[in-house]
Amino acid sequence: MATPVEIDDPQDPRLADYRDLRDVELRKHLEAEHGLFLAEGEKVVRRAVEAGYTPRSYLMAQRWLDGLADVLATSDAPCFVVSEALAEEVTGFHVHRGALASLQRRPLPTVDDVLEGARSVLVLEDIVDHTNVGAILRSGAALGFDAVLLAPRCADPLYRRSIKVAMGAVFTMPWTRLPEWQDALPSLGARGFTTVALTLADDATDIEEAVAGLDKVALVLGSEGHGLSTRWERSADRRAVIPMREGIDSLNVAAATAVACYVTARR
Repeated sequence: MATPVEIDDPQDPRLADYRDLRDVELRKHLEAEHGLFLAEGEKVVRRAVEAGYTPRSYLMAQRWLDGLADVLATSDAPCFVVSEALAEEVTGFHVHRGALASLQRRPLPTVDDVLEGARSVLVLEDIVDHTNVGAILRSGAALGFDAVLLAPRCADPLYRRSIKVAMGAVFTMPWTRLPEWQDALPSLGARGFTTVALTLADDATDIEEAVAGLDKVALVLGSEGHGLSTRWERSADRRAVIPMREGIDSLNVAAATAVACYVTARR
């Protein structure tokens, strides 16, 4: 069982995993160096542990101990009990969900492992906003997609903000990074997937028409600013667009993903 440890010093070195959570660059460096990620909130912490991730420690206010008692009972990691004011001083924001956990990352699976048995996958190129990545994983999981592949420069699905927006879907949806992005789409074609790029290209067809009758489909989505690279757009098997009212040409990438996943799931 996790051992409760009361801490009243914000400089206590045992709280290092939880410092300065609003500093994205610092957190990216620290989490990569130590192979950790953070889960925020009772539901997300619970889902991370239930998915088999190994806790390094927990951080929570006294009033959250009972709600996570069953989770704490399964772990030998320390549980740092602090006041809400001290938690805010350490993390840099008000931890209104009351509980945080630092967990150990796992080695990423191979692309073949992630795609085993998959029929519907999402492929993300250079989507750099953590909120968008989390929302995309949540939509994919909710609408029956089997896996997510990320180009090397995509935002981290295990960054705290991504996990929070995904509501823990990152723990159940198989995902990995593509080792190289240049020939990623042809390699999916060789595995039997039809790649369908979401784009505003002149030859793009209605998304419903583009995915109709496909067995194995990979929806391909590009960055928030410029969309897909020319290389990926041209190497996709099909180009698709979500029809919209005149004067509106696009949706936020997370919203577009939800619509495209819904249409594809109904194919």
